[in-house]
Amino acid sequence: MNTPIRTAIVGFGSVAEKMHAPLIHVCDSLMLTAAVERNSTKCQEKYAGVQTFRSLEALLEADTVDLVVITTPNEFHFPMAKACLLAGKHVVVDKPVTIFSHEAEELARIAQEKNLVLSVFHNRRFDGDVLTIQKLISENALGEIVYLESHFDRFRPDIAENWREKDVPGNGITFDLGVHLIDQIVLFFGLPNWIQADIRKQRTGAIADDYFDIQLDFGSIKARATASVLSASPTPRFLVQGKKGSYLKFGLDVQEAKFKAGQIPEGEDWGVENPEKWGKVFYSESEESYPTENGDYRIFYKNIAKSILGEESLLVSIPQTISVLKIIEASFKSSYQGKRIFREEGGW
Repeated sequence: MNTPIRTAIVGFGSVAEKMHAPLIHVCDSLMLTAAVERNSTKCQEKYAGVQTFRSLEALLEADTVDLVVITTPNEFHFPMAKACLLAGKHVVVDKPVTIFSHEAEELARIAQEKNLVLSVFHNRRFDGDVLTIQKLISENALGEIVYLESHFDRFRPDIAENWREKDVPGNGITFDLGVHLIDQIVLFFGLPNWIQADIRKQRTGAIADDYFDIQLDFGSIKARATASVLSASPTPRFLVQGKKGSYLKFGLDVQEAKFKAGQIPEGEDWGVENPEKWGKVFYSESEESYPTENGDYRIFYKNIAKSILGEESLLVSIPQTISVLKIIEASFKSSYQGKRIFREEGGW
């Protein structure tokens, strides 16, 4: 059996503690052996054998790990990932990979030159509803798809004491949730011909954007990705319309709530949605519940390990994430200019 890949987490905030660390812990081919925490030793206290470092520089100087997972605020993704790659380490970066696409392109060049694995934690590709839509499309259950609407709405009228809501690079809901929604749509349909976006700050005193509505054109298919923090009423997570029927899904994938509750991602029942929460397929004279595929974020880190071991290709590749980042950049440009941005202009 291969020796587990020694893995470090840089930054041990809520997402690292509740999601990344448990996923790494249950992956047989990975071993969580180090964490970079400036002021605490939470990871070390929770997982046996973990060594705490106070800086990334100290971690890299010790040279005791093979894979570094970066979960710091967005503005630090590029310099930290670059330092790790130059030190010969495989790297996973929480989304978005960087704030600017040219930075991601530089990371991609370094990783390729050094033959290192570089990927981005696009865990929501493995949401149950996303996997269900992929199944519906592959089985042609709705006929030719003409329209998809993706919402990620919440009601958070008060501005939080969180770096994403402060005046820092890479803040706001578009870099936070928009990256996920765009990535999913590109996964379904490929690259759009053009996009048109409306990005706003709706709450009183908001510094960072807290609303977006991004339209994407794929010729015969139109898609819309939108998110708001002032949506108190239910909105569908997904609406997919085809020439034979439609699929409507409310509610979020079950995994995040389980992670927040401290559940360990183990067992065959992980990511299984209650049938009462399943979406529905509507045809001209009938409607029926449609089983949600089991969501499984464990797939991501299993694939990372197998890619490092040379057994699989990356499921989340840097060229894919660069395209998504360029669409996000084009969305800000579109919102500012109030017009469509075509693929030639967006460069995606």
